[in-house]
Amino acid sequence: MSGKKFVIAGIGTDVGKTIAAAVLCEALKADYWKPVQAGKLFDKDSDRILKLTEGKIKVHPEAYPMQFAMSPYASAKREGIEIDVNKIVPPQTDNTLFVELAGGIMVPLTKDLMMIDLLVKWNYPVILISKNYVGNINHTLLTCIALKNRNIPLAGIIFNGDINEDSETIIIQHSGAKLLGHITEMKTIDVASIKQQAEGFKNISL
Repeated sequence: MSGKKFVIAGIGTDVGKTIAAAVLCEALKADYWKPVQAGKLFDKDSDRILKLTEGKIKVHPEAYPMQFAMSPYASAKREGIEIDVNKIVPPQTDNTLFVELAGGIMVPLTKDLMMIDLLVKWNYPVILISKNYVGNINHTLLTCIALKNRNIPLAGIIFNGDINEDSETIIIQHSGAKLLGHITEMKTIDVASIKQQAEGFKNISL
C-alpha cells in the first residue's frame, strides 16, 4: 500500500468523513491531507486528525484554509479569494495518503468547477463514506452514478454509524461497490475509540 493515494468522499455533509479518515490513518499509519477547509479554522479537520491520532501521523497543510462554513466557492467569494485548482497539488509522500474532500463530490470549488473535477484530474480511487439516514440510499447511489459517469474509480464504501442491513444491501447490490467495512456509533470520539475502530481496518484490502 506504500505510496498509494485515496480520496475520502462523503454522500453529503456531516456523514463522518473526518472520523473515517482518522480511523484509516490510524489503522494504516497513513498520511492525511484536506486540500480545502471551509470554516472551523479554530478547530480544523487537520487539527482533529492530529488529536485523534496523537500526532503520530503526517498531516499535510491545506491548499486553501477559509473561515466561512459554506461551500469553498461561497467562502472564497466572501473572503475575496479566487480558488485556483492548479494550486491544489497533492503533497509528495512515499506513504499512503488519504485525501479528504470538503462536503460531497458536487460541491462547487469555483463558479465553473466542482469537487468532482478534482477527482477526474487526480484519478485516485474513492472511498465513499455513507451514513444510514432517511434518504441515504438515494444519496449514495447518485454519488456512485456520478463517479461512474466520470470514470472515477470507486475503491468501495464504508458505512458510518448505526447499521441498517436492508439499506446497505440495496446500496451494495445496485452500486456494485465493494463493502470496505463499518465504523460503528461511538459515544465518545477520542483517541481510544479511534484506535478501537482502527483494529477492524488494519487488514483492509484497497
